[in-house]
Amino acid sequence: MQISLLGPLSVTVNGENVTPTAPKPRRILALLAMSANQVVRNEQLIEEVWEDRPPSSVATTLQTYIYQLRKSLRLAGGTRAGRDPGDELRTFVGGYMLTLPPQDLDSLRFEERAQHGRAQLAAGDVDRAARSLREALKLWRGPAMVDMNPGPVLMSEALRLEEIRKSVLELRIEADLRLGYHHELLAELIKLVASQPTHEGFQAKLMIALYRAGRRSEALQVYQHARESLVRELGVDPSGMLQRLHHAVLTGDLEPGPAGAGPSDSLWLPQSARPMHEVRY
Repeated sequence: MQISLLGPLSVTVNGENVTPTAPKPRRILALLAMSANQVVRNEQLIEEVWEDRPPSSVATTLQTYIYQLRKSLRLAGGTRAGRDPGDELRTFVGGYMLTLPPQDLDSLRFEERAQHGRAQLAAGDVDRAARSLREALKLWRGPAMVDMNPGPVLMSEALRLEEIRKSVLELRIEADLRLGYHHELLAELIKLVASQPTHEGFQAKLMIALYRAGRRSEALQVYQHARESLVRELGVDPSGMLQRLHHAVLTGDLEPGPAGAGPSDSLWLPQSARPMHEVRY
């Protein structure tokens, strides 16, 4: 079984598409997949599907949807390692669990590769980190569950995944900056900053890339635009990190960057500005 959540919902068994088309079964299967290998309580499923308007027969209706999902998995035919695909949707007291190995769910593969990339970057293996983070991001085919109308539980999970995606993207850009690819990053960073004008991590990395490309005045303009956006949209001044970076660009205290690619290269910031790359999720 292969389930994809990072984009349009897709469920295949032995290559056959068994993605539910009805909205409620789609939500149920997506929530079970998002919580793979954990029991999802009936109350969570009911909240996701019916929110605060469950029918009087909600328990029976939920059982019917589970039965239909299990049947569709079995009708796809074939088994994996001697197991009927329908057996992977298991019933527990008070809930259900979808059993999936990480390789069968794109969101689990994404988080696993992202963790590898982060660990590699922290260990100074920048080249491998960049590859791992890029592989993780390639699993996204659009916003999570983009073709669904998620309820409150799935919406929360979709937002969580999107925040992780942004963090991984920022780490991948940091790795590429360490490898000396500032010219190659400019177009991507300009687009990111335009779409997310209050994201200080992207603003900082655009400033670094421009400075290294010999475009110091444009790097200073990026700071001014960032400051205006933060004040206008959030009512706050730039963080201390961005202010320190601005001062480093203004005074020329920012190193020009590596002459070539190398796994041991740092972001070449003065010590006071180094905290910018501590991205957590």
